[in-house]
Amino acid sequence: MIADAASRHELDTNKLAKRLRRQAGQAIADYHMIEDGDRIMVCLSGGKDSYSLLTLLRQLQAKAPVHFELVAVHLDQKQPGYDAKILPEYLRSIDMPFQILEQDTYSVVKRIVPEGKTMCSLCSRLRRGALYQHAERGGFTKIALGHHRDDMVETLFLNMFYQSTLKAMPPKLLSDDGRHVVIRPLAYCKEADIADYARQQGFPVMPCNLCGSQETLQRKAIKQMLGDWERKSPGRVENVFRAMTAVAPSQLADRSLFDFAALGSRSPHRPSQADWLVGDAGINAVAEPAVA
Repeated sequence: MIADAASRHELDTNKLAKRLRRQAGQAIADYHMIEDGDRIMVCLSGGKDSYSLLTLLRQLQAKAPVHFELVAVHLDQKQPGYDAKILPEYLRSIDMPFQILEQDTYSVVKRIVPEGKTMCSLCSRLRRGALYQHAERGGFTKIALGHHRDDMVETLFLNMFYQSTLKAMPPKLLSDDGRHVVIRPLAYCKEADIADYARQQGFPVMPCNLCGSQETLQRKAIKQMLGDWERKSPGRVENVFRAMTAVAPSQLADRSLFDFAALGSRSPHRPSQADWLVGDAGINAVAEPAVA
């Protein structure tokens, strides 16, 4: 009985690892994330997602059709209670090349952000700036981040509900200055699977003590909403993600993506919004009776 249970556990563990490798490999292939000769900076925060990213990339590297280099890079932000030994000891134990950066973003965030306000946005910007600078100095061709499918779907709804924009986290991104290519190989992976994988692998997960691992109230609300949806209608989050990969611009309303004006047009003349408003004002003026 005990042997059977152990065998089933090992089988489930192997199935999960295989599924995550397949999904990561598919995302890399679909979005042409990695090329021959790439020097990839794997951003390691110490959380479950980045540990899983690093492990899966190393496994894929062993059998990849192209040659590429991986370097784990961690930013020590001088947070209270931070144990500087955990990551180096782990990375040395698995014979993984790594670099540790040091930047006191903690003091900056505490000085600028009012007490009681969420710090994630500023902390993220400071962290991103430090990593981009290091990537340029170190000659890295790609920056790999551990965002997964659920992060991308949550960001989609955050932008829709609070920013009135239809955008999320893309699997592959060129930075605003055009100097860095950011890749998200876990784009097809579910957070629940990654959490299970991290537990199975026994990663030495390091909590964020800067703000108690706080999330913005908006993101918490979105996460709860999606969780409720998934419990009531399993597969809905996956459908939302798939919708992000099958956009039909002609069925939305963005005039910069689709030329609605030319659709079925029989005349080269296209009255502007101002023309229509002026015409509407004229009609109202004629229709309203004169005041005595």
